[in-house]
Amino acid sequence: MSIELALKEAMTIPGALGVALVDYDSGMSLGTMGGGDWFNLEIAAAGNTEVVRAKLRVMSSLALNDTIEDILITLARQYHLIRLLAPAKGSPTLFLYLVLDRERANLALARHHLKRIETDLTV
Repeated sequence: MSIELALKEAMTIPGALGVALVDYDSGMSLGTMGGGDWFNLEIAAAGNTEVVRAKLRVMSSLALNDTIEDILITLARQYHLIRLLAPAKGSPTLFLYLVLDRERANLALARHHLKRIETDLTV
């Protein structure tokens, strides 16, 4: 599945407000969909690269021999879900970033959908 199709698929997840595919090495988005004047996905995606980098540093400091599946940030009205792509999916430094309306979203379903999208995504 192409990047554009993957982003479109993610936007069909109930409660989806925006989605981006991001390279956390550079902080740059490979593609975005949704968001708008009220929510700049480019800025949010770049900012969340720092979240991913910080967690990876902590894991390294603790000598954890594990990988991050996803990171959840819970706000009063939104969920921000960061799903790191498996290194076998191309670049080992990519993540899907999904913003969900908390009132309309089912977090378990959203995580399941992102995992399926990751499996089908070709970068």
